[in-house]
Amino acid sequence: MPIRDGRQFVARLRAHPREVWVEGERVADVTTHPVFKRSVEQLALLYDMQFDPALRDTLTYVVPETGERAGAAFMPARSAADLAKRRAAYRAWAETNFGLMGRSPDFLNVTLLAFAEARQVFARGGERFGRAVARYYEYVRDNDLFLSHALVTPQNDRSRSSSGQADASLHLKVVQETEAGIVVSGARMLATLGPVSDEMIMYNLPTFRAGDEDHAIMFAVPTDVMGLRQICRTPYDHGDQAAFDHPLASRFEESDSLLIFDRVLVPWDRVFVYRDVALCNAVFPDSALRNHTAHQTNTRALVKLQFAVGLAMAVARAIKADQFLHVQQMLGECLGYVEMVKSALVRSEIEHETVAGGHVRASLAPLLAVRGLLPTAYPRIVEVLQTIGAGGLMMMPSGADFAAPEIASDVARYYQGAGTASLDRVKLFKLAWDLAGDAFGSRQLQYERYYAGDPVRILAGTYLSCDDRELMALVDKAKALLDNPPAG
Repeated sequence: MPIRDGRQFVARLRAHPREVWVEGERVADVTTHPVFKRSVEQLALLYDMQFDPALRDTLTYVVPETGERAGAAFMPARSAADLAKRRAAYRAWAETNFGLMGRSPDFLNVTLLAFAEARQVFARGGERFGRAVARYYEYVRDNDLFLSHALVTPQNDRSRSSSGQADASLHLKVVQETEAGIVVSGARMLATLGPVSDEMIMYNLPTFRAGDEDHAIMFAVPTDVMGLRQICRTPYDHGDQAAFDHPLASRFEESDSLLIFDRVLVPWDRVFVYRDVALCNAVFPDSALRNHTAHQTNTRALVKLQFAVGLAMAVARAIKADQFLHVQQMLGECLGYVEMVKSALVRSEIEHETVAGGHVRASLAPLLAVRGLLPTAYPRIVEVLQTIGAGGLMMMPSGADFAAPEIASDVARYYQGAGTASLDRVKLFKLAWDLAGDAFGSRQLQYERYYAGDPVRILAGTYLSCDDRELMALVDKAKALLDNPPAG
């Protein structure tokens, strides 16, 4: 089937009830439940954009094998121009939510593209696994499905491996092998937008150890599969927040869930790695997954940085705080982060890597540098926004205050800025508080810190995977300037 629109996305969710729990309540319909309804609407908007004549060629491409259109994130690239086309598609979707929805459908779409292009990596465990991952990519592409995933084991005893936990059934593992497939049980976190996804794809960070064979599995299942339960974190929006007072949280809240598998049957054609510690750990580096996903995530992050920096500048200008040198210095620092990310993205495309079959992928080094930068750059931008807004961020009136006749004139008078009407200033500060002060903003901050995993590991990985030839050549050249010490 061709690409879906928002109505079809919602209809499929309704047709496939799943077991989702939030605040002790089992959710009957995620498309109408107040905690999830608004995020479903935002996702539906993304699918509707694919049918906008002005955006169709940006967001989609024609699959040569089928003649149907598919999302641009599924498109194999053969040139820097193709990589730039994918980036334009990532950006178009990210701009609808200001980069605040970190797990829009294109993230796992491009993940599947990476896996399909690296099918030979999966085939190390057996040819059937390479075929299975390629077919699954085609299935998701041709049905325009929305996937979620959960990479991390629950935070139980971090000093022990998955197989060494006091309760051997805590972490996701295979518990039975049958002719039809494998049976899995245990838990994983954190499935962003899991409750409103069509499918779950389960893979892992390269952290398994010898003895973890039962846990070393990769597979995909429908979200409504029997035996899969989701328990959501406490929501930041219960569907009752006023859009004026919480303009971001009331629109872009992404639920996160703990996945609990209770003897879930996974058919063999949905199994991609089976009881193979070395291969599970090798998928991340050897499939070039990060080349693909970091291209998408850094594009989304760029939009988020630009929004946050623009908001900080607008808040400063509204009260003329930007007339002070130290504020100008902070804003200049933030603008520097934006330019670094923009430059890294373009460089990754121009200096792309060519792989088998004539396909290309974005260069990893500049993308890794950005992923190492963002866990400190984004919190710093938020800190700058908090510093500039200061006490004013906590002193904004509610939308109802503007409509109360007894105090409307006071609100109009005392909340005005420097040449800025009170309503305009309050709107800016409401955005700033949602992003930098409220629970929604705190989740955004923590999410960006750990978006790609442990930031310490990210930077360590940058060192361990670097091409140091140019650096060492300069060191050797400098060493050659030194004469040998004089003979004794």
